[in-house]
Amino acid sequence: MKVGTRGDFCLNYPNKMPQENPLATLYSGTYERALDAKKRAAIPSAWVTPENAEFFVIPHPQEGYLMVMPPEEFHATEQRILASGASAQEKRQAIRQFFSAAHKVCPDKQGRVLVPDSHAVAADLTGDIVFIGAGRRFEIWSKDRHTASCEANAAIYQRVAVDIGL
Repeated sequence: MKVGTRGDFCLNYPNKMPQENPLATLYSGTYERALDAKKRAAIPSAWVTPENAEFFVIPHPQEGYLMVMPPEEFHATEQRILASGASAQEKRQAIRQFFSAAHKVCPDKQGRVLVPDSHAVAADLTGDIVFIGAGRRFEIWSKDRHTASCEANAAIYQRVAVDIGL
């Protein structure tokens, strides 16, 4: 283990690329929380395990929330960029922006993570926030922005659910 910049403990992972794991942690559910004055919020306890105690936080490039990924998903995203049909220059730029926007966070003993100031501003996080399970990653939304997004996009979910026979 190594000590993070704020005294948090992070597991030290080797620099090799993780393999796709069909049994990777899946994040599900919706959890309301509050961001404290120091911009900390408690990750749902079911989402934090000794094997999964380090995350990368990245502002979504278009939708105004934070994407939170374990290292395996973070590296898988890099691989999807590299495998995309983008030009070499576009791939370099995408990887540059993706990595430069990412911050590693580790839950403290109370399960809280510190949201970087720039990320809190980008996602309009103050006061009431919502943790949203999103499969192999999870999201942190401002409660108001999440409510508005759900209302605006309800028809999309309903249409897709019908299309797949849900």
